[in-house]
Amino acid sequence: MPFHVAGDDPGTDFVNLLRQNGLDPFPPALPGTIDAGHATTVLAVRYERGVVVAGDRRATSGHLISHRDMEKVFAADEYSAVAIAGAAGPAIQMVRVFQLQLEYYEKIEGKPLTLEGKANQLAEMLRGHLPQAMQGLAVVPIFAGFDPARGAGRLFQFDVTGGRYEEQDFATSGSGSLHAGTVVKLGYRPDMSESDALSLSVKALWHAADEDSATGGPDPIRGIYPVLAVINDEGFRALSDEESGAVFADFREELTEG
Repeated sequence: MPFHVAGDDPGTDFVNLLRQNGLDPFPPALPGTIDAGHATTVLAVRYERGVVVAGDRRATSGHLISHRDMEKVFAADEYSAVAIAGAAGPAIQMVRVFQLQLEYYEKIEGKPLTLEGKANQLAEMLRGHLPQAMQGLAVVPIFAGFDPARGAGRLFQFDVTGGRYEEQDFATSGSGSLHAGTVVKLGYRPDMSESDALSLSVKALWHAADEDSATGGPDPIRGIYPVLAVINDEGFRALSDEESGAVFADFREELTEG
């Protein structure tokens, strides 16, 4: 054991003893940490018939914009969707495996997994991904869908450890989630129509992009607009770029008039 002079003795603090001897158990950068591309801001909003799921299109690698037109909202099956935030590569791979698992279950059992069961399955996948998350490859998705048993939309948030939390009105994730969540919270109404929910989602992403450099705003010059999808009793439907552009055009007109 090393000897310590007065004032340097760590006493009963074992962690400090390790640090004094060059054995920091919690280094600021873990060995093997990977600086990968990251997806940023996604959200989900309940409305009277179901759920709207949305995401910006920017992926970043540090201060570099690695992708300007990334897809962050994926259909999990006919009545549910996953919106990804975090390390883009592992997140996309996780969604692909999740889609396959849901399809396999339906083929074997002859019926789809319940919406809550799907959320539990995704939480278990996140729990298994924790070792990679500790190396900087964290994935923090949002899961949303239409629950035929309840006749309503439902949405779930997660943390990197696999914690699963059902939200009542809306959910946000990613670097711009604080700003997007504030906009949604101020503008949310339980009786919103589909068009109102789409407009609020675009507004939230626009304000998030205005405050967070990792979140990409609408880009009319390149024809890049937020990813928007609707899930209701008719199933999952992703809006085309033209439809998303029209929603943004209405919001831009509202800003101009204001």
